[in-house]
Amino acid sequence: MTAAPVQEATEQPSLWRNREFLALWSGQVVSTLGAQTSGTAMPLLVLATTGSPSDAGIVGAAGTLPYLVAHLPAGPLVDRWNRRSILLVSEICGALALCTVPIAIWLDRVTVAHLATVAFVQGLCFVFFGLAERAALPKIVPTTQLPTATAHNEARSRGAALAGPPLGGMLFGIDRAVPFLADAVSYALACIGLLFIRSDLQIRTTTASESLWRAAITGLRWVWRHPLIRAAILLIAASNLVFQALVLILVVLARHHGATAGTVGTMLGIYSGGGLAGALAASRLHRHFTPKTVILGVNWIWAALLPLFAFTSNPLLIGTIGAACAFVGPLWNVVIMSYASLLVPDELLGRVTSAAMTLSWGVLPVASLGAGFLLTSLGPVGAVCVLAVVMLATAVTATASPAVRNAPPLPLSADGTPAAHEERAP
Repeated sequence: MTAAPVQEATEQPSLWRNREFLALWSGQVVSTLGAQTSGTAMPLLVLATTGSPSDAGIVGAAGTLPYLVAHLPAGPLVDRWNRRSILLVSEICGALALCTVPIAIWLDRVTVAHLATVAFVQGLCFVFFGLAERAALPKIVPTTQLPTATAHNEARSRGAALAGPPLGGMLFGIDRAVPFLADAVSYALACIGLLFIRSDLQIRTTTASESLWRAAITGLRWVWRHPLIRAAILLIAASNLVFQALVLILVVLARHHGATAGTVGTMLGIYSGGGLAGALAASRLHRHFTPKTVILGVNWIWAALLPLFAFTSNPLLIGTIGAACAFVGPLWNVVIMSYASLLVPDELLGRVTSAAMTLSWGVLPVASLGAGFLLTSLGPVGAVCVLAVVMLATAVTATASPAVRNAPPLPLSADGTPAAHEERAP
């Protein structure tokens, strides 16, 4: 009975021979690179146009507002609608919204309201695309390869985050419109990759007559009834609050010390390089650490590193400290997402994911607005100190949580990978 999983695992081809996973992954490498490029240029454009950190915070908050208001209804819709269509429409709508930015630049009609609207549309498309991609992944990838696929997706995002900020800063220095044009092209290339996915991405047990409100509550109820998942999501929300605010604060801190747009991009690229290294390491490291060790260790590492930002004005050193913070993040993501893949029934995956994302990412607009407020009232160094205190409180809370202290290990099959859906814990 125990030999079957080993045989199945050894007979499975590499993910890089999975045509559909490769098409999805490659398209999103390009799309994420474009998003990082324009994402770096957006606050630079706001600061160059208005000179106000608060305005940059408003635009950042508009881009993350859909994480709060759209995730809950989007989850049930992802379970009902055609997931392939959601993926394609999300990319197309995001591209059309983004194309209005270079037009506004050429016409000298750039306004905070316009940029906030574009950011909101892109955030909304990101919500739908992300939920549809996560729900579709188990239909494309064998269950035993889901942690590896998740780690590859982490590497995809982190690699794009490594190259995107320096590229965005450089292109912005050439012309303010160029980073946004590059992102629009990346959307088009990602759409081409999606056309190669032919698998049936749908589920057949969802009741379409169920109201969106009831469906959303179902996802929230499932999350709340699992103590470890609930604790992990709340801890993720706290760290998301900190690091979403931190990015804008570091940009302003570097500009305050005379850094150019290119230097800021390089700083953010170094920061993201740590995430890429962590993502590459996470595909192997997740087998060697228990969830308890990961959750506690990551939060205490962040609590120790954050105060260091207040003691340097060198953008390259700021990026290096950020890289250390980013290195440990992917291991956290792989462990938690593997838990979710094993425990959540497929027919609830969209709803549970949307509930989890609402709780953990819904804090992002608050973080962006808070960053603008802290920068205006305390300055960049004072803002960093506030975030360091919040992170320390988060680490203490994680240590005191019974659910975290008693977290069970991930169930493993005989080949050392997380067990299949049929072996889920109740």
